[in-house]
Amino acid sequence: MTNQSAPLNQPLLANIRELLSQSRKQVFTAVNTAMVQTYWQIGCLIVEDEQQGKARAGYGKQVLKQLSESLTKEFGKGFDLTNLRKMRAFYQCFPIRDAVRLELSRRLSTHYTSRTSHAEL
Repeated sequence: MTNQSAPLNQPLLANIRELLSQSRKQVFTAVNTAMVQTYWQIGCLIVEDEQQGKARAGYGKQVLKQLSESLTKEFGKGFDLTNLRKMRAFYQCFPIRDAVRLELSRRLSTHYTSRTSHAEL
């Protein structure tokens, strides 16, 4: 008895590939969105702590250095002094949460459009 397999159903394979590709894009977008929102919130918390209700922050605080050391120990790379400063600056550039969401959605749609057009070439 020989085991002959039927030819692979190409439309089925194409549909599954498309489904997996779309799912991966959705996961990528969801993770990126969550990380951007998290970094914005971290920046907000830092600014609020530094300013403590005042219009400007006080000088000479070692808060970022201490935060960097603690967060790096617990969560690993990505929380060095430079990145924490960038998170703070990110919040200061977009102090209104909706501005972040609008800019992010605009950039993501541009990114996917350019990636799709390059992939089609």
